[in-house]
Parts: sequence; structure tokens; C-alpha cells
Amino acid sequence: MADDPVLLSPPDVGPLEESYLLSAVRSGWIAPVGPEIDAFEREVADRVGRAHAVALSSGTAGLHLALLALGTRPGDVVVVPTLTFVATANAAVYTGAEPVFVDCEPETGNLDPALLERALHDLRRAGRRVAAVLPVDMFGSCADYERILPICASAGVPVVEDAAEALGAVRNGRPAASFGQASVLSFNGNKIITTSGGGMLVSDDAALVARCRYLATQARQPVPHYEHLDTGYNYRLSNLLAALGRAQLRRLDGMLVRRRAHRDRYAKLFGAAPGVRVLADHDMGANCWLTSVVVDPQAAGWRAADLASHLAARNIETRPVWKPLHLQPVFADADRVLSGAAERLFADGLTLPSGSGMTEDQAARVAAAIAGFLDRR
Repeated sequence: MADDPVLLSPPDVGPLEESYLLSAVRSGWIAPVGPEIDAFEREVADRVGRAHAVALSSGTAGLHLALLALGTRPGDVVVVPTLTFVATANAAVYTGAEPVFVDCEPETGNLDPALLERALHDLRRAGRRVAAVLPVDMFGSCADYERILPICASAGVPVVEDAAEALGAVRNGRPAASFGQASVLSFNGNKIITTSGGGMLVSDDAALVARCRYLATQARQPVPHYEHLDTGYNYRLSNLLAALGRAQLRRLDGMLVRRRAHRDRYAKLFGAAPGVRVLADHDMGANCWLTSVVVDPQAAGWRAADLASHLAARNIETRPVWKPLHLQPVFADADRVLSGAAERLFADGLTLPSGSGMTEDQAARVAAAIAGFLDRR
């Protein structure tokens, strides 16, 4: 319908997913164990160039387990970008560690390596133990690992790549989720591919993945009765949802093409508009999970919120760029190293409909609404 809502990034599922789910149901493997999980782990590991993988109930679970496997404990510090979804910081809090927030590069929204280096230096001088750094691949554009990894290696700090938004992205020939001691993907309903809810931890470290798998299955010992030496978690992925993920993975490349086409369309729409740029528009290796524009109000003569209101009136969903975590009330007392870049992106950024399931009619409707807005400016 012409007035149906156009959503930001809804699930893109169809007959292939239905056939995989039906086959999994008929197999009798309904519980969170089975051949679909085993196959999904192998296929995702192969896709991102990792040796090992463990399928989980969420990306957040993967971040939590990775930090635990790296020995994160109460009193430690975990360095987190301030421009990210709250799950990245929550995973650190689950371990008893304290998140320290570091600002972003204004061009990409990703962790600023220079500020990261300063934060690690200051924390070391203060005698704080930094358990890990958690870079986030913002909206599917990989962080600057060529700079981040040597900085962390020099400081003796492991890196866990939060690639929740980045499956299918590439940086300098390396796939997203191939950086750091471990990487974590999300298959939430709005991601590039979905298992309804779910995630996966990948790594080349067999012992780390084995530890995470053990903790994810309630830390059960391999004996006939229930025996537990550690506190574990129920973080397993369902075999049925793994079947859904396998079907989605087979369609991933086509989904990437469609999301890139949306970004290219937006770039053309705003190309002649003064004071407007596409976030990370130079990154041709991005998976274009979500496309965001950044508006300079003085140069443009309008604010991102004005465009959001215009589109909302036409039943087109938008969303601001992430609210920086150092501005969240729950983290009001957390330490931070800031440049102001994240706050400016929050004030001036707007995320536009980017889903691979968006039809041509819907895309044309969004484009016409944006063009109409710009014509009146």
C-alpha cells in the first residue's frame, strides 16, 4: 500500500528460509543442539576467515563470553567506543568491569585511534588494568584496525571486535569479524542476516572458543549426570534458528548489493545539497547495513530533525545516530576521553531506510519524499 510504513531495516526472509526451517522441524532437532548449528558455525567461520565459531543466543552474549574467556574481572577496565549501541558497554558491566568511553572519528563514527592511544596511556599511568578494547564496526564500516591493533598490542591489551553490524563488510581485503583475538556478530531481526535473535563468536583461538562454548552451555561437565564447576549461562542458539541463519547466509551477497544500491541512491539525492554528507561514504568495503546522513545546519539551512519530521509525516521511519554512551544516565559517572565528535554526529546525523527487503516502489517513495524536502529548501 502507498501509505504502509517504510521501516529502517526489517527482516528480509522468504521461501528459502521457510524451506530450511521446515526441514529442521521435520528432522526432530528442535533443542539448542543439532546439525544445523554445526553447519551454521562452519559456514559463518568460513565466510569471515576464522578457524572456529560458536553460535549463541545474541551478539551481546558473545561479547560477554569473549570478555570472560579473556579473564576480565571486577575492577578491570574495558575500553568501549562512546558511539555504539548500549550492548557493547553492558557486556563489560556483566563481568564487573568498568567501561571507559572513547570518542569517534567524525568521518566514520568509528573508534578514534589517536584518542584510544591516549586513553590507554592514561589508564596505564593510573595503574588501571585494561582487560580489553572493544572496537565497533559502525553501521557496517570496519574500524581502523591497521592503527588500532598495533596500539593495543603495544599496550598488551587484547581486542574483541564488535562486528555485530558488519557481516559481509571488508577492510583492505580482510572480512569484518576477522580482527582481534575474537569477534562477535549479531543476527538480530534488523541485521544484515537474521536468525530472529542470535549471534556468533568467532576466533582463531581454539581454547578461547572452547571456553566460550562451555560457559554458554551452563558450564556443564562432560559426565552422565549434571556436574558444574563454574557458573555458566544459557546462551545457546536454537537448531531451528540456525537453519534460518543458513538460508539467510546463502542470500547474503544479494542483500549486500541491494543495500549498497540504497546508499548510492541516497548519495545521489544529497550530492548537490550543501552541508550534507553520507557517513563513511568513502568506504567501498562497507556492507551498508544502515545509511546515515550528517547535516551541517549552518551550511544546509535545515537540521536532521527537520528531515526526520518530514519523513515521519509520510510514514517513513528514520532514527538518529546512536546517542553517545557517555550521555546515557546509566553511565553518567563513567570515565571518558572525548573530542565532541560523537555528540555532533548524534545531533546532526539521521539514519535512513536501508533494508535489503525494501521494494523498488518503497525506495522510490522514500527518494521522492527526500527530493520534495530538498526542493523546498
